[in-house]
Amino acid sequence: MNDTPRSNRLHIAIFGRRNVGKSSLINFVTGQNLAIVADVPGTTTDPVYKSIEILPLGPAVLVDTGGLDDTGELGAKRVAKAREVLRKTDIVLLVVDPREGISEFELEVLDAARERGLGVVGVRNKSDLWDLPLSEEMAALGIPWVDVSCTEGRGLEDLKRAVIAAAPADWDPLGVVRGVAEPGDHLMLVVSIDESMPKGRLKLPEVQTLRDSLENHVLASVVRDTEFAEALELFPAPDLVVAHSLVVDHVARLLPDAVPMTTTSTLFARYKGDLTTFARGAAALNDLRPGDRVLIAEACTHCVMPTDIGRHKIPAWLAEYVGGELQHDHVNGGEFPDASQLGQYKLVIHCGGCMLNRREVMYRILACNEAGVPITNYGVMLSYIHGVAERVLRPFPEAHAALVEAGVEPRVRVALDGADLA
Repeated sequence: MNDTPRSNRLHIAIFGRRNVGKSSLINFVTGQNLAIVADVPGTTTDPVYKSIEILPLGPAVLVDTGGLDDTGELGAKRVAKAREVLRKTDIVLLVVDPREGISEFELEVLDAARERGLGVVGVRNKSDLWDLPLSEEMAALGIPWVDVSCTEGRGLEDLKRAVIAAAPADWDPLGVVRGVAEPGDHLMLVVSIDESMPKGRLKLPEVQTLRDSLENHVLASVVRDTEFAEALELFPAPDLVVAHSLVVDHVARLLPDAVPMTTTSTLFARYKGDLTTFARGAAALNDLRPGDRVLIAEACTHCVMPTDIGRHKIPAWLAEYVGGELQHDHVNGGEFPDASQLGQYKLVIHCGGCMLNRREVMYRILACNEAGVPITNYGVMLSYIHGVAERVLRPFPEAHAALVEAGVEPRVRVALDGADLA
């Protein structure tokens, strides 16, 4: 993730008049002293780009701009530079001190952002210094407002949720395989064909993995799990093997340990959400006890079959893992509880999210974080209870480190495909 190109990061530009606390806001969001903070207006001159990780949003670029009300000949040039930032921005944070109200400077930025179709979030900063309701003037602008105190550490989670809601629908910081497989690498995709496989085609996550591989000039091959051994004889050292989650143990037993491997669902955990959060959530399986309530969330709606993974297989595997039945609730499609409803669950298990955009998956992760409920996804969970999560997460250093820190050893190893686990 540290090598994510700037062009593939979400660009968040911070605009506001001098001394409204833009630099303080950057330091608050990142948890680091990245920007110089002073009471002197105009401390920030030219726009400053800072490539960072905002957990759990992922790779982003924060752009700290000069004050919109800068004066003099040099000040006018700084303002012009600040406005140029809009051409490379995904989201605008419009920072104000509500004691000063809205001026022509904020209105100009808002109009320019709307002309470009950019998401805008209003930030009422320094909330520790005032106690004011949202004014009619601010409400009339038609943008969401978040109250923040950088000094007292208030409003960060609300701000993250607002940023996700304002992100472009096609927000894609990495793609499916970018950063894991490089141009010229050989990616071997291992699929499983069972009753849940759509007739005449691969599953959507597998199709998207192949398409993204081709777009990034990765050499991709496809093999069924039943012929994986023969494929390894022909291609003994692929650069990455991506397996269906249900056959991950079979693949791990045959594949030399030196060859990197992961699962399709794990790729999608990173692509659509936050893999580090999902890794910690998988380790939370060890805290489950019989009778606990678990939420299983699927992004798509489909006819439930006897072999349905969310309705039948996962509940059965979890019962075996914890040594007794759990209480399961299910949501499908666009349904998902808010933070106030999530508190009843000990764990949320989400599908790969191939039918959702990243903005929606990240919003769900933040809702779980706010409720204090761990969340993981199908593929990471299945790898964990199957005893191969440590290997599956090796290609992703941050998620791997989180899993090791949380504890990689499952209570028991559950057979997902009926194979002998000895």
